[in-house]
Amino acid sequence: MSFDITTITRVAKLAHIRLKPAEQENLGRDISNILTWVNQLSEVDVEGVAPMTNAGVGQDRLREDKVTDGNCVKDVLSNAPDAAGPYFTVPKVVE
Repeated sequence: MSFDITTITRVAKLAHIRLKPAEQENLGRDISNILTWVNQLSEVDVEGVAPMTNAGVGQDRLREDKVTDGNCVKDVLSNAPDAAGPYFTVPKVVE
């Protein structure tokens, strides 16, 4: 599949990208090469291969959810430039 200048111009306009004529030619050639590589994937025999949701192997180890207070207010507020009690203090932005 090849991308002509008209298609490249249309896609660039939709993406709000300004391309010089030389860039349009290079981009058309690059996109055509990428699509050729993607089409080659359809030639791979995947018969009998189970679909995967991710590349990880094995079962995820899950822990039981427990509600806690976090007990880290002082640690979090130590990173703040200004704090009042257990709250961040920020400059007023609305009059």
